[in-house]
Amino acid sequence: MNAAITDIGVSRFLRLCFGLALFVAGPSISDQGVPAQTPGQEMTGERLVNARKEPQNWPTYFGAYDGWRYSSLNQISAANVKNLVPVWAFQTGKVDGGLNATPIVIDGVMYLIASEDRVFALKADTGERLWTYNYKVPRDFGSPYGKFNRGVAVAYGLVFFGTMDNHVVALDAKTGKEVWNVEVEDVKKCGCNINGAPLVVKDKVVVGGTGGDSAHRGYINAFNAKTGRFAWRFYTIPGPGEPGHESWGGTEMWKYGGGSTWLTGSYDSEQNLIIWGIGNPSSDFHNDIRPGSNLYTDSIVALDADSGKLKWYYQEIPGDSWDFDSAYESILLDTTRNGKIEKLLVHTNKSGFVWVVDRTSGKFVNAWRYVDTINWVKGIDKDGGLIERNEPQVGKQTLICPNWGGGRSWNHAAYSPRTGWLYNDGIEWCADTISLPQEAREGRGFVAGSITVKPPPDGPIRAHLDAFDPVSGEKKWTVPFKYPILSSLLVTGGDVLFTGDVEGRFLAFDAKTGKQLWSFNTGSGHRGGPITYSVNGRQYVAAPSGLGSIFVGGMPATWPEVAGFPGGSAVFAFSLPESVRK
Repeated sequence: MNAAITDIGVSRFLRLCFGLALFVAGPSISDQGVPAQTPGQEMTGERLVNARKEPQNWPTYFGAYDGWRYSSLNQISAANVKNLVPVWAFQTGKVDGGLNATPIVIDGVMYLIASEDRVFALKADTGERLWTYNYKVPRDFGSPYGKFNRGVAVAYGLVFFGTMDNHVVALDAKTGKEVWNVEVEDVKKCGCNINGAPLVVKDKVVVGGTGGDSAHRGYINAFNAKTGRFAWRFYTIPGPGEPGHESWGGTEMWKYGGGSTWLTGSYDSEQNLIIWGIGNPSSDFHNDIRPGSNLYTDSIVALDADSGKLKWYYQEIPGDSWDFDSAYESILLDTTRNGKIEKLLVHTNKSGFVWVVDRTSGKFVNAWRYVDTINWVKGIDKDGGLIERNEPQVGKQTLICPNWGGGRSWNHAAYSPRTGWLYNDGIEWCADTISLPQEAREGRGFVAGSITVKPPPDGPIRAHLDAFDPVSGEKKWTVPFKYPILSSLLVTGGDVLFTGDVEGRFLAFDAKTGKQLWSFNTGSGHRGGPITYSVNGRQYVAAPSGLGSIFVGGMPATWPEVAGFPGGSAVFAFSLPESVRK
């Protein structure tokens, strides 16, 4: 099989070639089960801390606690990635909601969650299904933030995930049978749920939640991983008598002010800190009813992993009126500057800026633009202050750039310690934005505004893939795209950068130059997170394929042709032929 096959498209390829194992999800739990692990190989908190020593696995949502989305595996390299071929594909069985997840791979077993909270265990080298779990929700249930789910966590012989109706569930990793199930809060009351991957730290499983566009008070929750017993809760909005409560201007809006935690945090094991990005305040576009900085919305918080107590915070956007979440990934870097090692946190925000802070103290270090079209502020000063805010006006259109879709969506950046660069994508677009006063009703939508997408003043709406110095923001290279990139990025020890586009192409680039090296059309666009792992010495790259999400649902208003893009929900695994691996 040669590289030319990779461009013929998945449907024709599946018809013409043999050697690609194709599996389809079944309706119920298989009795085959996961092969027994060698004694002492159960994934533990200690193994997760040392995940970088096990490059054959992809044991956490980001690959490791540092949030890099990097693997040191290098069998697949910039020199030979052109020879990459598909070796198996697994269809989850339902395309509604697409496939937003990042798979987990531990000791040769892949764990995957698909829309409607369907969980699968697969043999990572063949794609053969080991078991399936189908979560049951009431028939009349309407999920407030969609049917999709971004990932699971695996530890202590259990598979953890959050649900459409705001529960946390643990399954037996060998059989797929439910072990425990706890409700976080009544979804009908809070208008929130869980679609981000949990984070296992020590003996606890930690989860965030949605609700940033609802009248709801956000939180981060921790449960005992083995029993599901409640451990602690951190409210992202301080209550009466707590430091920061005064930042809500003496109003009752602290009860309904958003601050969701809808993505997944990172963990600094040396400091025992869980670091998590916090979403926007509600109402999204009308901040007159919540005067003040509105802590801890649009902030990064560092919590003691044992108690959930706040150790430090940094607020990127006080009193947000643009819906610029700070919920995105927290990338932990140690870098040498001015002759000393600095422990930094690099954090992309929807606003078009990347913030860099000291992760031992939360002190501001720098902020830099990853998109060109920014007018919501004139800039950010040397102390992190916002210069000349351009805010939506009540009943009057104001052009805001970027718009509330963000300078980038939630799909994640990647960092390579080999190049020392951050890989990120961006969108150049704006919107006429109107602030519309709205009454808060607990658990109901609380956006208080409207937008009409517009191109930037300097040309058409466009997107790009870029490499940057993570601290200074110096751009190293850029690749233009017609549509926003909605797949997370993956970078490897072979200096290959992987991502996928909304037209279905899974792509490989030279991490040093940005040159495209390879592509394969999976038949549907990419919204999840590609990973890499190895089994028996053979490296694989797995790509979730299948358009679907709130962002994707809004794309036809700007790109009408996207309405006709095919749906899907499948994982494709790629590897090198044996002749190339030798």
